[in-house]
Amino acid sequence: MKRTNILAALLVALSLISTGCGTSDYVQSVQLTATGASSGGFFNLAGVDGTLQLVANAVYHSGKTVPITSSVTFSITPTGTDDNGNALPPYGPTTVPINSSGLMTGIVPICTWTDAMETTGSGSSATTAPANPPVWEYTGYYQVTATYRGLTSQPVGIGVGVAASNNSPVGGCGPS
Repeated sequence: MKRTNILAALLVALSLISTGCGTSDYVQSVQLTATGASSGGFFNLAGVDGTLQLVANAVYHSGKTVPITSSVTFSITPTGTDDNGNALPPYGPTTVPINSSGLMTGIVPICTWTDAMETTGSGSSATTAPANPPVWEYTGYYQVTATYRGLTSQPVGIGVGVAASNNSPVGGCGPS
């Protein structure tokens, strides 16, 4: 009888210790990145039919990362204007669609970049013109997030350079 009680107590203690020791791994956050034309961390969807690959990863509590791009839901919000000051067209299949593998494609002619103005000379001989080479600045962008199992990634801003900029002396639109 004593041996049975001791054995039972040991099994209970072992059970309590083993259930408290480890915790199950779980998704802690969703990380969204883009690969393609960028300048200093600002992404550009460059050229007609240009593409930008979005990649979503689940970041687990243990530090492990797992690709989940095809399992996320993308949310896209137009922010700002094009280089003419017009509101950006809404996200959709005929503007800048994102397919199930995270590939974003530029379809509609939009330029969400402007070449910064620079002043040369001084006093009455000062002139202001677009920088050459261009110093690109956002006028607007599409803010993209990815949601997986109720967790939403940090936003990624993507400028669109599918049309030529109105003020660049070298043509183009945005970093390439």
